[in-house]
Amino acid sequence: MKKALAKRDEQIKSIKALIKEKNVRFILLQIADILGSVKSTTLPVSQIDKIINNEVMFDGSSIDGFARIEESDMYLHPDLSTFIILPWQTHNGYTTARMICDVYMPNGEPFEGCPRYVLKRALEKAESMGFTFHVGPEPEFYMFNVDEKGNPVLENNDKAGYFDMAPLDKGEDVREAITIALEGFGFEVEAAHHECGPGQHEIDFKYADALTTADNIMTFRYVVKKIADDFGLFASFMPKPVEGIAGSGMHLNMSLFNNEKNIFFDENKENGLSDETMYFIGGLLKNVKGFTAITNPLINSYKRLVSGFEAPVNIAWSEKNRSPLIRIPAKRGLSTRVELRNPDPSCNPYLALATALTAGLDGIENRISPPEPVNKNIYKMCLEERQENHIEALPKSLYEAIAELSKNEVVKEALGNHVTNKFISAKLGEWEEYVAKVHKWEIERYLRAY
Repeated sequence: MKKALAKRDEQIKSIKALIKEKNVRFILLQIADILGSVKSTTLPVSQIDKIINNEVMFDGSSIDGFARIEESDMYLHPDLSTFIILPWQTHNGYTTARMICDVYMPNGEPFEGCPRYVLKRALEKAESMGFTFHVGPEPEFYMFNVDEKGNPVLENNDKAGYFDMAPLDKGEDVREAITIALEGFGFEVEAAHHECGPGQHEIDFKYADALTTADNIMTFRYVVKKIADDFGLFASFMPKPVEGIAGSGMHLNMSLFNNEKNIFFDENKENGLSDETMYFIGGLLKNVKGFTAITNPLINSYKRLVSGFEAPVNIAWSEKNRSPLIRIPAKRGLSTRVELRNPDPSCNPYLALATALTAGLDGIENRISPPEPVNKNIYKMCLEERQENHIEALPKSLYEAIAELSKNEVVKEALGNHVTNKFISAKLGEWEEYVAKVHKWEIERYLRAY
């Protein structure tokens, strides 16, 4: 306890020194709602003592999935380790700092509907088993032109493809600006390139502990949208914004460590993969239908999860090819990892990492062995071949995914009752609104025919 208090005192001292040194005028406090949207409030720096003493209150009933009107008072508890000066100045020359917050109830207890708390709870379970969870994401996004009113139009700003360069790639300057801004947030950017679709891009940053990674994904989406807007473009993390071309995914490269040792690596195994790796994969494969609604939370997510665009729709794993749901990259040692390929960048990263981790730990706890790896190209298999190899498919719609979530006790326990119920309610409402609409395809298909 004394060490924790001493560390906190040092953090506060450092924060106040930076505020003075960098001419900080405002403090932005950030949280995520259950659906993964960033919410924030900005306070003048004169309120810094109130901020660091966890005295900032907000109305939880106004945020999706948080609280009822009669229990709306909630408090922001900033994570002091997330304090950072935004790497751009405001128009008047002042700077703004940001802190990511946890949400607490008036009685001092963590709010069970706070997505960050859901992930922390899953990480505590991993820690009790002797593990720390590391994740490296690969988020993709599209950039579109805007009209004269600044509204996005489904017109890609280039015609380039995978790894293309300028002049075909019109997004090079934007990616460089995004990379510089991310480095200002403390990111170590490992790669930035054009993806398969026209106007589609990917920027990868170094793996970190899961809580830091989830915070970084939220920051990443904010930075990408802001810098694209600075260039007169619109960036979108919608999974399938344009019909007929590649959708945007966010592969998750996951590993478990014990101190400095990657427990997924076993030099005594022929393939270098430990028993824990196999069980972790088994847990993922067993529970993936249950957490697909979390990793792929939009109706539009399932327009990406279709055959023909290299999207992972088949529940299988492999060390050698990219067609199954789970791939094991070739590097071993500290880099040994499990790549989960179905998540998309619209997901709430805190909930996605919490459910994927819990699914994997279920495999380790219960020694769930995965089936044999599938080293053939599943995309070219016919239905009979897939059935012979016992290869099932992911849910084909958000409604189907919600039904799978509703009956998966492992995933529901990871989320907690509050988040499970609020998430399902919100997504069923979204589905009911969608199915009540008459879409252009239906008119084109049926109006004249019937």
